[in-house]
Amino acid sequence: MTERRWTLPNIITVGRIVACPVVFVLVMSPDSALRILGFVVFLAAALSDLWDGYLARKHGWITDMGKLLDPLADKLLLAVTLIPIYLISQSPGVLGDIPWLGPLPLWIVVVIFGREILVTLLRQVAKRKGVVIAAGTSGKRKALVQNLFAGGVLLWYPLERMAADGAWSGAFWSVWSTFHRVWIVVTLALAVFLTVYSLLDYFWKYRGMLGVR
Repeated sequence: MTERRWTLPNIITVGRIVACPVVFVLVMSPDSALRILGFVVFLAAALSDLWDGYLARKHGWITDMGKLLDPLADKLLLAVTLIPIYLISQSPGVLGDIPWLGPLPLWIVVVIFGREILVTLLRQVAKRKGVVIAAGTSGKRKALVQNLFAGGVLLWYPLERMAADGAWSGAFWSVWSTFHRVWIVVTLALAVFLTVYSLLDYFWKYRGMLGVR
């Protein structure tokens, strides 16, 4: 029986892939309004990841195509947010800094993308042996927290610029600014931890693919 490939979850996943270059262009713009629009498009793409997974599980629409496309979409969304965040944070001035950290450290970028490369290689080895490795629970949690971090920063940049240009002050902005800073730092720490944890989890779970008992 031929597998039905173009299920609703797969169409949503393809839509998320198509949205990735749009996010990249918008968040790299120096215009605050376009950056906010980039955050909105990113948020829709990130939420679609939860939606397509829910639909696939609820209606039994889990396909090998979806197992391959979903991790690809996650990786692309990560790339079009983390790379701009890194580049913007390296720009002169304080308006690109990560709260309390300054420029995003290169080692964090290396750890996050290094994990993606290693898991992709593991998937290729498994595919040659006839096994499709779908996104696991640890991988999904990692992706969720990475999105929480990325979304926090993508919203932080335009708000920080607007606050500087408009000389925002008062209790509300002070409380929000502090909350936003804490959100970014905490989600970044969790994202790094879950990135390493999910890498170890995947390799342990599929160690047989590598000839390890």
